Amino acid sequence: MVTADDIFNISSKKQFDKIALKVFRQQFDNNSVYSEFCLLLKKDKQNVKSVQDIPFLPIQFFKSHAVLSSEEPVQTTFTSSGTTGMVTSSHHVTDLSLYEQSFRQAFSQFYGNIEDYAILALLPSYLEREGSSLIYMVRDLIEGSCNPHSGFYLNNYNELIKKLIELDASGQNVLLIGVTYALLDLIEMQQFSLKNTIIMETGGMKGKRREIIREELHKLLCSGFGVSEIHSEYGMTELLSQAYSLGNGIFECPPWMDVLIRDTEDALTYIDYGKTGGINVIDLANLNSCAFIATQDLGKKYPNQSFEVLGRFDNSDIRGCNLMVM
Repeated sequence: MVTADDIFNISSKKQFDKIALKVFRQQFDNNSVYSEFCLLLKKDKQNVKSVQDIPFLPIQFFKSHAVLSSEEPVQTTFTSSGTTGMVTSSHHVTDLSLYEQSFRQAFSQFYGNIEDYAILALLPSYLEREGSSLIYMVRDLIEGSCNPHSGFYLNNYNELIKKLIELDASGQNVLLIGVTYALLDLIEMQQFSLKNTIIMETGGMKGKRREIIREELHKLLCSGFGVSEIHSEYGMTELLSQAYSLGNGIFECPPWMDVLIRDTEDALTYIDYGKTGGINVIDLANLNSCAFIATQDLGKKYPNQSFEVLGRFDNSDIRGCNLMVM
């Protein structure tokens, strides 16, 4: 039985592959939705010998099925956002400690000690609904920062502007994490010249603005905030892990997460580095749901294992897509 310790202590590609295959066998045995899908593809524990052989469950299954690999009681259900009448995804989580360990450890890996930061969160469209995994994560980061200035902002932009300028001028390290349209709203109200602040966008216009490509978006945000790089977070309701970009839209995964790029014409075939295809995510923190998910995002992977997100197959609501198609 694979445990959290196995997952969060992965230190090599060889170890990752070994544990991924163990998780596949565990989920094949314990997840009826996933095993039925695998059998339809004529895949089972006998003929899956490598990570490339593992079937990836289409992300749409989270809209129509309870995707569970555990009989433990569900502690919470994260849901995706959507317009009225839209069928949303539900990710039933039986062990919230897996999510907490995943995002805390990943944040530490990419950004260092959380207590070194004041966390300012501008996430109105997420705050205004129930069941957001992003809000759960950011609330925990705010609490973990132990900084009295950390907090959420809904529509109180003037208060946020004042706080951001004061903290940055004082030399405090600040992380402003925001939904894309709200960050654009903010720089239309105030031009900044920030020296000690990281701007992290989570993607998403949420129907508030026209969709623009990432290069144009990041150019606007860099100019408006007076920073040289825009950071990004790639996560979604159906995952318990995030990849981070420290600039230029190039993402890196924590050691227990990886992406593979599938052929858009043949979902069971993988394509070479640098070519565009569908993003398959392995998230081993998804131990109790499904660790192998075929997303609706398009992207490229590079030889150093970083990747880029280049759009979507359609308009499905997947948080973290950082090139919004016109």
